Amino acid sequence: MANIKSQIKRNRQNEAARQRNRAVRSALKTKTKQFEQAIESGDTDSAAEALSAVTKAYDQAAAKGVVHRRKAANKKSRLAKRLST
Repeated sequence: MANIKSQIKRNRQNEAARQRNRAVRSALKTKTKQFEQAIESGDTDSAAEALSAVTKAYDQAAAKGVVHRRKAANKKSRLAKRLST
């Protein structure tokens, strides 16, 4: 455990950020799974809505730095490709 006051604060900040990032990544996975289920059911309307939600979530996560912007772009591209085929 750190004895330096600034490092103790930094550890608290890191833990808070880790919890936030974990929640965002979990939400991304959930939204992606919902999209996959909509694709498998064959309902293109709900799949399009789910794709919109996933795209927005990836954009927000990339803007916050939770995921890399290129990773977000690749994921969005692959999901859109799944919808179009």
